[in-house]
Amino acid sequence: MKRLRRLLAGVCLAALLATVMMPAKIQAEEVQTQENTSVEAKGASGISIMSEGNKVPTFEAGKSTTWTLIVHNNSGVDLTDAVLSPSLGNTNEEWPFNTEYQSYAKELNIKNGESQKVSFDFTQREDVTTSRHTLQFNIYVQGGQDAVVSQKFYANTTAKPAENPEPPADNIPDPNPGDQIIGDGMDFPSVDAGGFSNGGASISGGGGSEGSASVPRVIVTGFKTDPEEVRAGGNFTLTIHLKNTSKSTRVRNMLFDLSAPTEGTDAQTVAPAFLPASGSSSIYLDGIKANGAADISIQLNAKADLLQKPYSVDLSMKYEDSDGAQIDAASSISIPVKQDARFEFSDFEISPENISVGDEANVMCNLYNLGRIKLYNVKATFEGACIKKEEVFLGNVESGATASIDAMLEGAQATAGPANVTMTVSYEDEAGKISTTTKDLQIEVMEMMEDVSMMPGMEMPVEEKGFPVIPAAVIAGIVLVIIIIIVVRKKRKKRQRLNEEEELLDELDRSSEDER
Repeated sequence: MKRLRRLLAGVCLAALLATVMMPAKIQAEEVQTQENTSVEAKGASGISIMSEGNKVPTFEAGKSTTWTLIVHNNSGVDLTDAVLSPSLGNTNEEWPFNTEYQSYAKELNIKNGESQKVSFDFTQREDVTTSRHTLQFNIYVQGGQDAVVSQKFYANTTAKPAENPEPPADNIPDPNPGDQIIGDGMDFPSVDAGGFSNGGASISGGGGSEGSASVPRVIVTGFKTDPEEVRAGGNFTLTIHLKNTSKSTRVRNMLFDLSAPTEGTDAQTVAPAFLPASGSSSIYLDGIKANGAADISIQLNAKADLLQKPYSVDLSMKYEDSDGAQIDAASSISIPVKQDARFEFSDFEISPENISVGDEANVMCNLYNLGRIKLYNVKATFEGACIKKEEVFLGNVESGATASIDAMLEGAQATAGPANVTMTVSYEDEAGKISTTTKDLQIEVMEMMEDVSMMPGMEMPVEEKGFPVIPAAVIAGIVLVIIIIIVVRKKRKKRQRLNEEEELLDELDRSSEDER
């Protein structure tokens, strides 16, 4: 019977322990699930992927080229156990590179507020033509089937040179030897301002076109902008580099026309992203010799309300070959546009304005983001000879948003009147470039007052208010002494007079007795 009771007690105890531990295990599993999905649930909007230097990479047939991407984590949580992988597509047209690996995924471990560079080595297939491709990169977290972040990029490919070169140039004279340059004669530095692509050419009309061995093609080999960074609302000079790929035929009577995309939110603000600063968008060039090169230039104005991103500009070309046949061709370039950060600060609220060494003053102000770009990793730093250095991290500030700066500044050194304290605000743009701005305020720091009552063996004297007792007591004592002296003297004089009277009476009595 005792054994049965012990067995029943053991079973009850095991059931009780299982009941207690099961909720804890379920709760731990829920916490683990929340940790694994935290990035996907609330951090995806703060993760961005950018090409290093904001450049459009150019690949050559049969050659391996390194493409570096930068992943910024401003999601508010750490990005761990994640991968960055390109989308290979379903056809060769979607993926212009040799597929050398089953997976190109690269691991990501990025703390909040930091960035990580990820490099890929791609080898362009030899059958890919000169063109521009749109490639997509995705970020996946561990255990997730769908991408938390997807970003598309442009990439330029260059066709493999022809193995059989064209026959040598004929004896047709070239009336304009050398390169033809249209512009104001300024020597602009070469800048990789974006990407470009070349379309096909078509031939129409003209006499003797049937006798042409091949259609001369004019392609865009690159372009540059002056200044290097195109700012929204500003003017810039666009210079396009052209090349006649035909080694035997000269092209002439060339007409180029630029067409920019239309941007705007309503009918009153809709306009092309780029407009000529003066004149029209058409450019004329006399010609380009066989296997020659030339530049064309035009001054453009970028629309003031453009977003910070690349804008594609189409370039249409019309020209004639040596037989007078008219040829139409097209190309496109991609021009990145930058928006300047624009923000303001409210007046400082300082409480109190006068502090002692070791005490703190509360300083507050607001930051208003008035620009069209987002400010990343905003931080305010307070520095001055009279205070201890203090930093306040604000995080990301969206366009049109307000951020509050609230700092406690501790006095470090006494000053002779109000002293300057500098607030330095730093922030990053989408490319991770750090910029700073400053604003000054004034705080007076006084010497620290010693608390005598807190010192051992010392007592704070109690200040007595009202009638001055001690001076009155001294005066009263002096008056009392004077009175006593006066009374004693009067008693002595009185006693002396009485004695004299008694002596006189005695003498009178003796004289009367003698007479008797």
